[in-house]
Amino acid sequence: MAHERYRKFNTKDTYPEQNLDNDLCQTVKAQGTMVFVRGQVGQDLETAGSVGGDDPAAQTEQAMKNVKMLLEEAGSSLDHICRIQVYLVRREDRDAVYRTIGKWLKGVHPVSTGLFVAGLARPEWLMEIEATAVIPD
Repeated sequence: MAHERYRKFNTKDTYPEQNLDNDLCQTVKAQGTMVFVRGQVGQDLETAGSVGGDDPAAQTEQAMKNVKMLLEEAGSSLDHICRIQVYLVRREDRDAVYRTIGKWLKGVHPVSTGLFVAGLARPEWLMEIEATAVIPD
């Protein structure tokens, strides 16, 4: 199989209030060497409960824990991240979010794009991080 999909879910279970029916997953390992991690937020992947309240650093901590766990499940690690995309709802949270990401990715040097958006899937989420990594030889 060309692609492996990890932690499959349907949006009608994850976002029941939004009347959606999309089949998605948290991570895709493509051609055995590339790993694409779905945008991660301040949400516990086991319980689907939001984490961090109105604290952008706490939400980012949870998001990065998720990224680490998902990469490891696919056979990669934080050290092999090539690219991150960061979505922020509030401009004033930028420093707290990037400081937290910086602690997790010290010495990794991925390319990064940051965007300000009007909102995310749930109103309590302040930030979201996507990651693309490789699986080392």
